[in-house]
Amino acid sequence: MVQLSMSSDLYFKLKNTVNTMPLSTAILAVKKDEDGNFAEMRYFVINKSFINDCMAIFFQNESDDSTDLEEKVKEIESKMEGALYTINVPREPKFEDACFRAAWRKEPIHTYVDTTKLYGYWTENFMLPIAVNENEKDHDIAYCMFVYTLNKEMDVNKYSSVSPDIASFVIKSCLELQSENDFYSSMQLVTDYIREYADAAGASVMSFQNDLQRYEVISGSTSNPRVSIKKIFSSIPYSVVASWEKLLKHTNNIIIKSESDLEHYGKEAPEWVHTLRDNWVYSLCLVPLLRQNNIIGYLYIANFDVNHMTRMKEMVELVSFFLSAEVANHLFLERLEYLSNIDILTGVKNRNCMNADVEEFSIKFKFNPIPFSVAFCDINGLKKVNDNQGHDAGDKLIAAAADILKEVFKDDNIYRAGGDEFTIISTHSNEHEFEEKIKRLRELTSDPDKLCFAIGYYHDGGSGPLELAMRYADERMYQDKNKFYEKHPDRKR
Repeated sequence: MVQLSMSSDLYFKLKNTVNTMPLSTAILAVKKDEDGNFAEMRYFVINKSFINDCMAIFFQNESDDSTDLEEKVKEIESKMEGALYTINVPREPKFEDACFRAAWRKEPIHTYVDTTKLYGYWTENFMLPIAVNENEKDHDIAYCMFVYTLNKEMDVNKYSSVSPDIASFVIKSCLELQSENDFYSSMQLVTDYIREYADAAGASVMSFQNDLQRYEVISGSTSNPRVSIKKIFSSIPYSVVASWEKLLKHTNNIIIKSESDLEHYGKEAPEWVHTLRDNWVYSLCLVPLLRQNNIIGYLYIANFDVNHMTRMKEMVELVSFFLSAEVANHLFLERLEYLSNIDILTGVKNRNCMNADVEEFSIKFKFNPIPFSVAFCDINGLKKVNDNQGHDAGDKLIAAAADILKEVFKDDNIYRAGGDEFTIISTHSNEHEFEEKIKRLRELTSDPDKLCFAIGYYHDGGSGPLELAMRYADERMYQDKNKFYEKHPDRKR
């Protein structure tokens, strides 16, 4: 390891430089490996403002008020010949890449990042190249100046200096999102725009609902029409997508640009990185879509042109604001629709949904007659359970009954028509198949001491109206119920 000596002329020159800076400033020594890639990065010199303004956030566990500020500066600069920048913060590949490009490629870099979720501030970063004399150069170390400011609130003026092509792209995307096209069509077009702008192999926008433990690929765009992002994600479990939230606790987005980055994230999320390798993903940009600091979705860009990473990063950070608003609105409307059509206790469709579906089915059957089946199922003896064991026990019995119906009638429409009454409408089973389902249901729900259904069903070959079939099924269900109470009079409600 090359020694970063504090006694060198270079140290004192750079120390004098940072001490003239009114903002929090550090000069970082960036080391490259034998292949010319990033190896490590250490603090070389820092000013008092850097400790005072920034280290108070990152070094929260080292809050010794008695420590002299000057001593703290010396400690950071001298520790292990200059402390690794990760001494009290997690490793951040994007930050390493920016500093590496500033130090070795002499690129001045400016970023404005939403880190309010992490530190309570927006951060504005400047990475500036440092030129040193030939006799002070080291063959594997270069330097960059890191200037860091904190803002409690987002300053919209920070985004006003974006390049014209990025501004034009963002406006184009926003206009599409506000067009009269339906949500999915608009999101698909914008996803196509993003993939083309990033020169990527694939791009996707997805929603994420942690409370429901589900995610949805809203849109997917690929350069190869034979590849389907939705098909790829259909084999990726929820746990993989859920793992991203933990990775994003210390950053506002994830950018993978090299094998080294893949190995880094492979240590924290091996299952996810395994899926990346399986699908030949070698570069990736993952941006969370936020609503009130909660992740509600993701923008996912795979195999993009890493040579234009800064340009793409600015674009996705801006576009993600508008995508977040659209996805939040979509999830809100989706949740409203869910609540208006789903019975909360059982998870099957409610009576309101049944009435609407019956009306729709009736119109369809009238103009396009097809075979269908109907069943009515009513729990026997529920009143006695409520009276003797309480309504909580009754609710558990109703929920258990619904679970069995969902197991038996997987592809059919199941409704909770009333308190203990369920209705099934099937258009996917022929008469024999439906009767087999009814037989299976009776096997599972014929114990009067646990769960017992009164069942009535009717199959129509496509000749009669749905309402008449439902009436026949309902009458047969009551006949079955009467037989049960004749046999078990003690359970009569």
